[in-house]
Amino acid sequence: MSKLYSKQHRELQEKFDTQRMADVMENGLRHFELSEDERAFIGTRDMFFLTTIDNNGRPTVSYKGGAPGFVRVIDETSLVFPCYDGNGMYYSMGNLMNQPKAGLLFIDFETPHRLRVHGTAQIRFDDPMMDAFPEAQFMVGIAIEDIWINCPRYIHRYTKVDQSKYIPKEGAETPAPAWKRIDFVQEALPKRDQGKADRSGGLITIEDYEELVGKGEG
Repeated sequence: MSKLYSKQHRELQEKFDTQRMADVMENGLRHFELSEDERAFIGTRDMFFLTTIDNNGRPTVSYKGGAPGFVRVIDETSLVFPCYDGNGMYYSMGNLMNQPKAGLLFIDFETPHRLRVHGTAQIRFDDPMMDAFPEAQFMVGIAIEDIWINCPRYIHRYTKVDQSKYIPKEGAETPAPAWKRIDFVQEALPKRDQGKADRSGGLITIEDYEELVGKGEG
């Protein structure tokens, strides 16, 4: 009996004659410990997509980026990554505190290649690894439960042009994002961000911000 597929999965597999292949995926390609190649692959990634479940039971996905290697593989069944400053919603992180099941999709757009990881998350405010990530607010640990490589045939090939200027670096002040300069959000900013607009070019309107976003400068 499958631990991965429901009745609805089976109905689709039977309709398109893929049940045998689906069984191979579950019992042959799906595994539970990271191989050396997979550990190395994750260690070179500078982004991944994180799926969580919100308090209304809805799936949601978010992009997480950092310097190459910002996701650290601890061992064959666990990894950890930092949570940096965001928009203040803590949407994905709050989701994980409420429902810790998570999915991580790592993609190499240049090769191309992708790896799917499922597991249980833990928010860690006192993780000693925080010292290795400037401006990390806390760490997220993932206890791995499922791993499999996805077919890369529909991945479009892209080349990285530049690294985000907002990634925190040791000994350097991280610039404030443009949205923290919008006039009507100033009173809502946390105390640590008060006054940053003046040091980053002054206040802007929502129209100014939308124009910057359209140029990829937000």
